[in-house]
Amino acid sequence: MQRVEALVLDWAGTVVDYGSVAPTTIFVEAFERAFDFELSLQEARGPMGMGKWDHIRALGDTPEIGARWQAQFGRAMSDRDVDHIYRTFMPLQKAKVSERAAPIGNALEVIEGLRATGIKIGSCSGYPREVMDVLQSASARQGYAPDCVVCSDDLAAGSRPGPWMALQNVIELGVSSVKHCVKVDDSTPGIQEGLNAGMWTVGISVTGNAIGLTEEEWGACREARKKELRDAAIAKLSRAGAHYVVDSLAGLPQAIDTINQRLAAGERP
Repeated sequence: MQRVEALVLDWAGTVVDYGSVAPTTIFVEAFERAFDFELSLQEARGPMGMGKWDHIRALGDTPEIGARWQAQFGRAMSDRDVDHIYRTFMPLQKAKVSERAAPIGNALEVIEGLRATGIKIGSCSGYPREVMDVLQSASARQGYAPDCVVCSDDLAAGSRPGPWMALQNVIELGVSSVKHCVKVDDSTPGIQEGLNAGMWTVGISVTGNAIGLTEEEWGACREARKKELRDAAIAKLSRAGAHYVVDSLAGLPQAIDTINQRLAAGERP
């Protein structure tokens, strides 16, 4: 039957951690603690979705950040510097993720409803395994336990935007074809990961990194500001190649219904 067999869900900003707060704030703190270097939250969000070492490296390679680093230290950021920031980042991140492990909105009901139709629930993350072990345990206590979890440092090939973590889900879940998979993510590298794996992709706008506000901050916004932020997030994820963009997982079942119709008509991603 030509229908969706599996989802590959991102974690922070998609299923847990409204606004993808946990990784962002820790990047800022790690740069400050490791080198007394100032990084803004907006800058920290830039490469979100990549593996965390690669994320730090990408920040250092950003022209604006690189210029400030050069001015402060008289040299470009080296891989040894990245290693030091990463080592600083890890314990801070492990402490933070358990605080942000609660499922977003009605995510659990949506996931269980889709699971009841026979869809398998895979997942992958830019978090390394030692961080994911903490998050996975904390999330399980709150009811979320996907069928498969792949982390950024699990595979020798690498992580996002490459297809490898998504394809490892295909292998572990025993999916018949990548065209029967949907990658769901709130970041540009995560959407590109799904596309590179040959999957349908659904972007998450409101609850994720593309807007980057907590639930309380989002609720405090005026409607005009919400529309401005939502439109910008939709545009960003659409430019990344997302087939569909929804506010949160609550909109995922409708997107899957549409994808099932397209599969039945012989279409593929």
